[in-house]
Amino acid sequence: MFTNIRKILGIPVVWIGLSAIVLFLLFMGCGAYPINLSDIQNLSPMTMTVLKLRALRLTCAFIVGGSLAVAGTACQAALRNPLAEPYILGVSGGGSVGAAIAIILGLAVVSEFFIPAFALAGAILALILVLAVSRRWSADTPAGTALAGVVIGSMCSSLLMFIISMSNSRELNSITWWLLGSLQPSGLALLLSAGSSLIFATALFTLLGREIDAVTFGEETAFSLGTDPRKLCYILLGVSSLLAACAVAVSGIIGFVGLITPHIARSLFGARHRQLFPVCMLLGGIFLMICDTFARSLFATTELPVGVITSFIGGPFFLWLLGRRRVWES
Repeated sequence: MFTNIRKILGIPVVWIGLSAIVLFLLFMGCGAYPINLSDIQNLSPMTMTVLKLRALRLTCAFIVGGSLAVAGTACQAALRNPLAEPYILGVSGGGSVGAAIAIILGLAVVSEFFIPAFALAGAILALILVLAVSRRWSADTPAGTALAGVVIGSMCSSLLMFIISMSNSRELNSITWWLLGSLQPSGLALLLSAGSSLIFATALFTLLGREIDAVTFGEETAFSLGTDPRKLCYILLGVSSLLAACAVAVSGIIGFVGLITPHIARSLFGARHRQLFPVCMLLGGIFLMICDTFARSLFATTELPVGVITSFIGGPFFLWLLGRRRVWES
């Protein structure tokens, strides 16, 4: 019995999951309105309301962080590029344009679900355009797909700048706040959908772990091991982009989570994808919960958008990765 317990506790996913639960409970008490054990023993209506809001927000942070981390791991495997993440495929650009269109049309006043619905539609449309351009002009290669994503993302950024320049002050404030990222979910149904997508994608990628390992060694190696690299690449890019699109629809633009987390997971637990995807899901959720807690607690009078925190961390991390890659290639 004790041998089985030691084996279970030796699995990284188990103790990382336990750490996530402990941090979740700890972060419930952090913020501009701190809550300690004495407050929990004598719950007031105010404390109960704050706890509910924080629980929902931390759940959103875990789901969005896990989704972006899993999607980033899949993109890096499919494109065989350690600097790749979902946003390189233009998913975030398409989602930004969709959300901006919903805001300037005034649909957010009609229903809170219009902005995430338009963001999801824009992200999916951007993905379809990337795959179409890649197949038509880039010989359908990983490098061509990445290049098509950069092009479509740049076009979406230009369109977004045009929309912003034509917006009034109220619309501009709404668009800017959405682009900076917010983890206050607009609805429980949308959050449940994003959570279900995360579970499905993580389970699928974990089952395909051995095939993904083969693809990362190159197309010839994958073919020799009985894996179709092109088909698997489509699955990885398609599912990961839809996963990132769901995260964008829930929280807006939160960058660098899909870039940072996979590298931390690989350095700690190795590059076997059957283990890497569940680990990245948990580490991504923990990372964004930490960032959101800092965003809520750093200043007493105001709240920073969580995208500011992730960008502040991710920018230097990206430059460090770029420098390491140049050293490896020299």
